[in-house]
Amino acid sequence: MEITTRPELTGTFGMVATSHWLASGVGMAILEGGGNAFDAVVAAAFTLQVVEPQQNGPGGDLPVIFSRAGDPTPAVLCGQGPAPAGATLDHFRALGLDLVPGAGPLAAAVPGATPALLTLLRDHGTRHLRDVLGPAADYARSGFPATANMVETVTSVAELFRDHWPTSAAVYLPGGRPPVPGGRFGNPALAATYERLLAEAEAAGPGRENEIDAALRAWSHGFVAEAVDAFAALPWRDSSGEPHAGVLTGEDMAGWEPSYEEPATLEFRGHTVCKPGPWSQGPVLLQQLALLADADLRPGTVGYAHTVIEGAKLAFADREAWYGDSAEVPLGELLAAPYTASRRQLIGETASTLLRPGSPGGRVPRLPGLGHGPGVAADGSTGEPTLAHGLRLPDAVTAPGAVGGDTVHAAVADRWGNLVAAMPSGGWLHSSPIIPELGFPLGTRLQMTWLQEGLASSLVPGRRPRTTLSPSLVLRDGEPVLAFGSPGGDQQDQWQLLFLLNHLVGGMNLQAAVDAPTFHSTHFPASFYPRDARPGQIVAETSLGEEVLRELERRGHEVVRAPAWSLSRMCAVGRDPATGFLRAAADPRGGHAYAAGR
Repeated sequence: MEITTRPELTGTFGMVATSHWLASGVGMAILEGGGNAFDAVVAAAFTLQVVEPQQNGPGGDLPVIFSRAGDPTPAVLCGQGPAPAGATLDHFRALGLDLVPGAGPLAAAVPGATPALLTLLRDHGTRHLRDVLGPAADYARSGFPATANMVETVTSVAELFRDHWPTSAAVYLPGGRPPVPGGRFGNPALAATYERLLAEAEAAGPGRENEIDAALRAWSHGFVAEAVDAFAALPWRDSSGEPHAGVLTGEDMAGWEPSYEEPATLEFRGHTVCKPGPWSQGPVLLQQLALLADADLRPGTVGYAHTVIEGAKLAFADREAWYGDSAEVPLGELLAAPYTASRRQLIGETASTLLRPGSPGGRVPRLPGLGHGPGVAADGSTGEPTLAHGLRLPDAVTAPGAVGGDTVHAAVADRWGNLVAAMPSGGWLHSSPIIPELGFPLGTRLQMTWLQEGLASSLVPGRRPRTTLSPSLVLRDGEPVLAFGSPGGDQQDQWQLLFLLNHLVGGMNLQAAVDAPTFHSTHFPASFYPRDARPGQIVAETSLGEEVLRELERRGHEVVRAPAWSLSRMCAVGRDPATGFLRAAADPRGGHAYAAGR
């Protein structure tokens, strides 16, 4: 019998797993009221915008991966907005910048999270907008218990808010002080935004689709776009330490809408693993699985940890050289068996400190600012790597106070066979000043682009910044059986890999697979400002075992010991087509995530 921190939930009616217990409760209430998985995931995601504002917001980004009852074909909804028309390399260079700032309006892409949720609800849901947006509006208006993590984030940027971002201070420093952990906190301006979306939707006349289309117009063409257009043009202090105005306009918002696409897929040990395409980092999970396909995988052992980490280094090196939306991505060749076999030969008995992208189809890899060709160190040299330690997620500002952002996740399975995984992020409370008429800030996803021409991830107007957001879906014999994801930036597809291997290879149930000790590599350049790296480094929970950690060090890894239960924030739901059972699990780490179901 597996001993787990929580039971693996099992039932037949419906399952919801999200990164905050209130969102899981809201999602389950939607299922209980007759809604389907799409209704529930949208309601949960809107609630997450309110109760985890340090993790995501209405102005952020969102990929969704799903499979529908009666049509198991997996699909991806892209809610990652592109770079604005004014976000040119010449504009940033004229400002004297060599990196896109990690905070402030200059780093804003077209906000895609809220339009994507509305689109998903319209196309695949069954409920009216008030049913799914009402709970979030109520929490924003009447308040919710502030988490310690939210309070810690606000406290860390309180000086910035007081001195430079007064519109944020007005919301997050009530009475001039940060909220109290566990205290009631609300955002009336955000509640008013939700309520105006509802009012404009319901004024459009009868019909669910009419309502939702009206809300989409109000967002992309109406009062939201107008407020964004006026506010983004104002100069605000950002991560460069200087004030800069943004380039996002209402016209940019009006000219974009979410889109559907086929996922990237890989067959792995009797399962089809599905991810968003290479405008995300999603295929890096598939590349890691391909490298490990024939390996002797025994979770918890030294050989397992070493092989997984060395495979991650190779896959993420390819991410740096080949993934993005601004140039051709040879994804088929990156996932092809001959290419994978040649890459697998690079995994040796000791740790590598080189950043080694491959040459699919004979192409010469190009690394952003790091030199060219395979076998360069992560600082571009051929000697000892020199880049700074980089465990951070996105910085708010360099001074006063830098703070990381993160992500949320929602996964839902319903009794009809729908399976959905959504990964909202961006638009953090500390990412950019609050737009006072709206109650939320813009996102900063452009920090993931490079101010260098000719890269797959170069900053190009109209192109999507390569995002770390990466939900997952798994099929068996053509039937969807698993939807999952974890917040964590560059770590998302390392932690998700461990969970999947624990479950598919190690035979663990969902909760045991979530609970198992976790580790990841920080070897490659980070996706977030200031793009740091730490070649050869592993961050591992001490629960992996001191004997394993010491042997990894003997093999040449630099091991950073993280406290047990400190890495990963997995959420997962599953279904067994043969029995009809639905399952769910959520990570005890962080103290927020919860699963609900029956």
